[in-house]
Amino acid sequence: MKKVFKKRQTSTKGMSSAVLLSIAIHAGLFLLAGMLVVFTVVKKEEQKFEPPKAVERPKMKLKKPKVKVKKTSRPKKAKHILAKVNPASMPDIQLPELGGTGGEGFGGGVVGGFDMMPDLEEVTIFGSGQTIGNDFKCTIYDFKRTRQGKKRTVAMGSMDLIKQKEYVERFIKSGWRSSSLGQFYRSPRSLYTTSIMVPPVISPLCPWAFGEREMGPYQYMVHYKGQLVHRDGIRFRFVVMGDNFLLIRLDGKVVMDYKNQFEHVLDVKESKPLNYHLGHWYAYATDWIELEAGVPKEMEVLWGEYWGGLTSIMIAVEVEGVDYPHAPSPQDNPVLPIFKTAELTPDQIDAIYEFLWEGHLSVTNGPVFNDYEVGSLLPDADPQDATPPAEADITDGPERGASPVEPALRTWTLNSGKHIEAEYVAIIGGKVVLKNARGKVAKVPPEDFSEEDAYLLDLLNPPELVADFKKKTEQFKVLYNPELGSANAVAQQFAGGVVIRQRDMKEYPYWLRLEMYVILDNYDGDNFILSDRQIETFSLTPENGRCFELHGKKRLLRRYQSYGGDKRGEKYKGYMILVYDERGEIILQNLSHDWLMDIVDELKVLPIGRHFNKQGRRVHPPRPEFTSGYWEHPP
Repeated sequence: MKKVFKKRQTSTKGMSSAVLLSIAIHAGLFLLAGMLVVFTVVKKEEQKFEPPKAVERPKMKLKKPKVKVKKTSRPKKAKHILAKVNPASMPDIQLPELGGTGGEGFGGGVVGGFDMMPDLEEVTIFGSGQTIGNDFKCTIYDFKRTRQGKKRTVAMGSMDLIKQKEYVERFIKSGWRSSSLGQFYRSPRSLYTTSIMVPPVISPLCPWAFGEREMGPYQYMVHYKGQLVHRDGIRFRFVVMGDNFLLIRLDGKVVMDYKNQFEHVLDVKESKPLNYHLGHWYAYATDWIELEAGVPKEMEVLWGEYWGGLTSIMIAVEVEGVDYPHAPSPQDNPVLPIFKTAELTPDQIDAIYEFLWEGHLSVTNGPVFNDYEVGSLLPDADPQDATPPAEADITDGPERGASPVEPALRTWTLNSGKHIEAEYVAIIGGKVVLKNARGKVAKVPPEDFSEEDAYLLDLLNPPELVADFKKKTEQFKVLYNPELGSANAVAQQFAGGVVIRQRDMKEYPYWLRLEMYVILDNYDGDNFILSDRQIETFSLTPENGRCFELHGKKRLLRRYQSYGGDKRGEKYKGYMILVYDERGEIILQNLSHDWLMDIVDELKVLPIGRHFNKQGRRVHPPRPEFTSGYWEHPP
């Protein structure tokens, strides 16, 4: 055993050198290969990360924000109503007085809880959420809440009036920097307007326009920012009124400091009181302003409300050397054109006319302050200003009351190739009854007709449907200054909807189109408002229980008193429900008022929220009565 052990030990030592040599050779080869690999990899990495040449990239234009709307598949273009069906008389449904939550609810949750989401496309007297580029951006601040929106302790009284003035002065002295008001709440929503014309209105309308339901209608401030420019050059002055305060700054210089109950912030010498009124306060004028052709000036306007009753900001212009007619008696002011940076749309005109006395100021005449078009400088009187343009008549298709699309006599084709010239009568006993021109009657099994005529027979025999109009109302809390004792307005959230149900079990595998129109009335005036128009395509199947529900858009119904004491606002009037088949024929209608059927074509194209008369023509909203009960205060 010892010899064997020693032999193996000698043999192991002999092999050790060979193994070491082999290992060394292999290690050298691996090292060389590794160096080659590392060199190759590093070289590739350098090529990979070589910075590319700079590329000119086109700037993307920001798209305007839009409210997301639920879209559904659209049916084929419908033909116009061809025959008027006389429905059963419907009672005139009236909305209860605004005093509590009432009205019928929607089955299946057609309309849930109300909120106050801003509508970017809604045009208000304070502006809208859409900009055209040549307008003023409006920002609202609430001195009653912190930056995070929490309530601050504000005891209403004269000391707070002084405190609010200090906040405004701080903003002015900072160079009109928003950062100086960083401790206060600023609405995340901005409005854009081409005019600054708010006649006397109840103060809650301003926060509501910004979608601020929780902002009390007092101790707030609005900042307007834009440009003042005129294409041809002009010499003019601003004539203004602001409740409770108003300042105008051009290129960093304050040219107007208006006050009524609020003290002057800067007491600018250029601000001159006049011997007449705008709205419910006396008018002030700036010094004469010279604009060179096409040379813009930065313009800012500051306006705010303290008490929370009525509020107003009215900016008009007076061109040097122009004689203006006087407003009708007993008004005492010249009919000046309002300040605007673009020709006003019919919706903007309506928003102003709702609160502006007739003949008080001109809305459509006068200069337009932009550098791409020239407004008229003529001082024409403004009895009604612009009448809304008549909507284009729908001329394609037959007139209402004409003969049906399918003529009384038509050629029917059978599967056998035979043709029958006859009119459709009915389906009796499972047979299709046809009558020819000589009065001869033929009864044909439905399965004998061609595919095209079988489809027509299905449409001529729709299922038995019923349409129920549903309305939901919910009280809208109107905030107010506790010092005033009560709110100066009452409001409700209102929405309409429809439930379509099939009474029989007939299979009807075709598309239907539903149109719903919701109509409002005015507390004053003799015209109406198209509150909502909804169009949806649907089908009735066993899967949906042969039932379809349409959601309506909510609307704020207001009731308030004008400065003269007139009751104003909106209330529910009625509805119209129409169901069309794939031919565009009405197979079901439900009306609250028969006369709505006579103007259905006009209602199809009337803008939502606009006023119309009983003939379906768009008109202006009722205008408030003039009142001479001014609040007299020395300048």
